[in-house]
Amino acid sequence: MSSATDLWHRVTAAAPPPSREVVIGTMLLALGIVCWAPVWRVARSGITLAHEGSHAIAALSVGRSLHGVHVHRDTSGVTVSRGPARGFGAIATFAAGYPGPAVLGALGAWVLSRGYAAGVLWAVLLVLAAMTLQIRNWYGALVMLVCALPVAAITWWCTAPVQSGFAHLLMWFLLLGSPRTVLDLARNRRYESGRSDADQLAALTRVPAVLWILVFALISLAVTVLGGALLLGRVG
Repeated sequence: MSSATDLWHRVTAAAPPPSREVVIGTMLLALGIVCWAPVWRVARSGITLAHEGSHAIAALSVGRSLHGVHVHRDTSGVTVSRGPARGFGAIATFAAGYPGPAVLGALGAWVLSRGYAAGVLWAVLLVLAAMTLQIRNWYGALVMLVCALPVAAITWWCTAPVQSGFAHLLMWFLLLGSPRTVLDLARNRRYESGRSDADQLAALTRVPAVLWILVFALISLAVTVLGGALLLGRVG
C-alpha cells in the first residue's frame, strides 16, 4: 500500500514554476530540433508516433477497431483501423493525424501550467506503453523504445526541476513539430501519389486536398499558439 501511495504522490507532485530561462531555453531548443534538417530527419519519428497515436485515439473514439500501427524508416507511418469506409468516423480518423501532435502538446501544456510536470511525463509513458501493444514492425518498436527510455529515466530518477524542464521540452517539440509536418506535407504531396491523409480526405469528402492541408495548417498553428501561451504563462 505504501508503495502505491508513494507512486501516486510522485505522479501528482506539483513542481514550482520554471524560470523564464528554462521556458525560453526549451522553446529555442525544440525550435532548433524542428528547424535543423539533419536533426529533424531523426527526431521527426517522435512526431510520427504522436501523429499515428492521434489517428488511433480518433479511431477508437468513433467506434472503429484498431489493428496495428507501423512507423517506417522514412518517418512515415500507418495506423490500421476497421469500420465504415465512409462517413464521419473515417473522416475524423484521417483528419486527426496532422493536428494531433499539437493537440497533445497543448493538453500537456495545460497540465504543466498547473504545475504537474511529473504527471505529464507519467502520462507520456502510459501513452507509449499503450501504443507498444499496437506496434506491428521492428523499426516502430525501436522508435518506441528510444522515445520511452529517456522519459522513464528522467521520470523515475531525476529531480523535479529536471522533470519540469524535460516536460517543457517535450511539449514544445510536439507544439512546434506539428506545423512543421504540415509544411513537409505541402512540399512533398506531389510525391505521395494520393496516399497522404489530405488525399484520403479529399476522396472521402470531395474537398480538394490542398484545402485539407490548409485546414491542418490553421488548426496546428492555432493550437501551437494556445499551447505556447500556456507554457509561457507560468514562469517563475
